[in-house]
Amino acid sequence: MIHYLEGEIVLKDNKKLVLENQGIGFEIFCALKNLKKLPVGKKLKIYTFLHFSKEVIKIYGFLNEKELEVFKVLNDIPGIGPKTAMDLASLGSLEKIKEILEKGEIPLGIKGIGRKKLQKILLELTGKIEEISKGKYSQNSEALGALVSLGFSSNVAREVLSKIPKEIEGTEQKIKEALKILGK
Repeated sequence: MIHYLEGEIVLKDNKKLVLENQGIGFEIFCALKNLKKLPVGKKLKIYTFLHFSKEVIKIYGFLNEKELEVFKVLNDIPGIGPKTAMDLASLGSLEKIKEILEKGEIPLGIKGIGRKKLQKILLELTGKIEEISKGKYSQNSEALGALVSLGFSSNVAREVLSKIPKEIEGTEQKIKEALKILGK
């Protein structure tokens, strides 16, 4: 994975920017809110998430590590794609996002959230916020990433991780247990 890229913005539109680093232009998708803050010619460090789909590989960019972590949590919610997760992550912390959504306010520029999806996000966020406060979320997130990198779909990986007993802690232990379950 690419944790961050440093370089100069050489091009941008309302969806993405091109960051030049040592003669290579990286196309990085960013939230509109963040793009408005970044002028062409600015040098910056941008935190990244590499997203693989069947059709294309995309890089999503964030102004700080906290925003990247919020994105990862939101992107793990079934039915939420990386574009919606990125736009929501630009709003702030998980608690702030939950507060905004509880009011029924869907900020301008965030597409793909209807009434049902809004309720689903709120339900999932409540559980995720509790997991994060107990320190368990990062273990599940890392285990999920490992299983996906081994070739399992994210839906299968999530389902298997949900079957792992709560007493099993630690990323390595969760991965071993998940592989045992998948091997049956």
